[in-house]
Amino acid sequence: MIDAGIIRNFHEGHCLDAYKVFGAHFVNENNIDGVRFTVYAPHAIKIFVIGSFNNWENTHEMEKVDHGIFSLFIPDLKQYDMYKYRIINEYNDVLDKADPYAVYSELRPGTSSFVYDVNNFKWDDGKWLKKRTKNFDKALNIYEVYAGGWKKKENNRSYSFEELKEELIPYVIENGFTHIEFMPLNEYPFDGSWGYQASGYYSCTSRYGNPMELAEFINECHKNDIGVIIDMVPVHFVRDNHGLRLFDGKPLYEYPKEEDADSQWGTSNFDLWNEEVRSFLMSSAAFWCDIYHIDGIRFDAVSNIIYWAGNKNRGTNDGAIAFVKRMNYYLSQKYPTVMLIAEDSSDYPKVTDSTVYGGLGFDYKWDLGWMNDTIKYYGVDPIYRVWEHHKLTFSMAYFYSEKFILPLSHDEVVHGKGTIINKMWGDYEQKFAQVKNLYVYMFTHPGKKLNFMGNELAVFREFDENKPLDWELVNFEKHLTFTKFFKDLSILYKNHSSLYKNDYNIYGFRWIDADNSLQSIYTYTREDEKECLVCVINNCPNSYTDYLIGVPYEGKYKEIMNSEWEIYGGSDCSNKKVYSKPAEAHSYKNSISIDIASFGAMIFRFKKKQLREKKNV
Repeated sequence: MIDAGIIRNFHEGHCLDAYKVFGAHFVNENNIDGVRFTVYAPHAIKIFVIGSFNNWENTHEMEKVDHGIFSLFIPDLKQYDMYKYRIINEYNDVLDKADPYAVYSELRPGTSSFVYDVNNFKWDDGKWLKKRTKNFDKALNIYEVYAGGWKKKENNRSYSFEELKEELIPYVIENGFTHIEFMPLNEYPFDGSWGYQASGYYSCTSRYGNPMELAEFINECHKNDIGVIIDMVPVHFVRDNHGLRLFDGKPLYEYPKEEDADSQWGTSNFDLWNEEVRSFLMSSAAFWCDIYHIDGIRFDAVSNIIYWAGNKNRGTNDGAIAFVKRMNYYLSQKYPTVMLIAEDSSDYPKVTDSTVYGGLGFDYKWDLGWMNDTIKYYGVDPIYRVWEHHKLTFSMAYFYSEKFILPLSHDEVVHGKGTIINKMWGDYEQKFAQVKNLYVYMFTHPGKKLNFMGNELAVFREFDENKPLDWELVNFEKHLTFTKFFKDLSILYKNHSSLYKNDYNIYGFRWIDADNSLQSIYTYTREDEKECLVCVINNCPNSYTDYLIGVPYEGKYKEIMNSEWEIYGGSDCSNKKVYSKPAEAHSYKNSISIDIASFGAMIFRFKKKQLREKKNV
């Protein structure tokens, strides 16, 4: 009845498919159709399955089939039947708990689990899966979304998965994004936690639809060449009574010591030394890869895995580190094209190195150092930027130590921090000029890109889970031109391989001048075998004519982006086509002379076929 191999691996902490045994599964036993319920609760004396099918009474007692594992087959149940486990422990305490392995749950404030079959969806995304990679040498431009707050319907109702399929996917395509990253889609009781205080690690939240509707959304994304990344919280879980906390009357999923179990968020920390907990979390990650074909998992608060309570002074949590290495190794083996992404604020080394070589085994790490330095720099009065100059150059001193994603995420636009445009120094006009400047810098800096919804609109209001984005802003000229700029820049990024192909290769980026602090001008190249892009970032309000920049190749340089073009609401400073001349500058024998607008940011393209044509003359 129950797979002995899965159970053995579950107890040993090496299980990626515990969801195939635990939970509620439609089966046929002895030619009778029904549902088999299986749960792990080692401190329980008795467990009953209670639900809508038995008036929530103790009529269906489970059988203990293994150490701590209880199971029961109930015939004639149907889809959407509601249930819980009624656990009675040695102290005769009665605990009614939702199923930790439930795949669908009652909408809050309800807390019951649903019987639901997630195995019947017909996928037709084989073409996408066949060509899918981890995108190290491909464009990766992520649109981070809170599903409940992108848009709203009447009565402030969130969009469903079906409605998101109809509107979000075309929007993502139009704006040049390659992937959608959803803030947690697992079940959670409190809207204000945005899903980061989870109650169901296998349960697709019922706020936006059922599991099949989520699968349909992801399938449609894949058919349109859009990847889907989900957030997972492997550190802590919500304390609500129906959930994992003291699941069978004693610590089971959390640490046994209260000082270790209590988290800084008012939740309970997972006991990542416990083998069954390890199997629970690894299997949860594998479940989303297997059942929903997701393309990446972003793991939240990794620093709180590495260090006890995320505090370096308390030392490394060696058991938790061993867990994350094991999880990433197994996931990479089983799902070799699914991206594993660490949201890690620490300076712990080798986060994105292979576990074979002593690393943590993630594929990418959010570059929170880049984010902090960049945001601080753009908030400084330009008069004082001469002393802050290397905030924008420092990232390249450590960049190749990990495989970084550059994030301007939801974390930067909440809790009084201000939105991205509001973080810019200056008045209304100067803020728009500088936020465009910032994005040219971001999209030309090595590393993959992530932006939270609303960044592309230059919203001034902070994220609020109860409200949709301020879509009416596009009725204002400055916001309308900014949205065009952002879209064009995203598409330009996708269309120019030099901006992503060599992200993690030292030959893909080179400073032309990193030290012009007096004028706050940064110049550098992005390069591959096809082209060389010369990038110019002016972070002061002064404008310049005939500014000389050394360039590595002789020939024509075409301006393909200028943040101050008139179509983007700028001063219409432009250079069109410029040609190098044999004048030495910045250690190069050739240079170009350009005009630079106040707070202007430009990209010039040199096609390397010029070199071949000249050689053949």
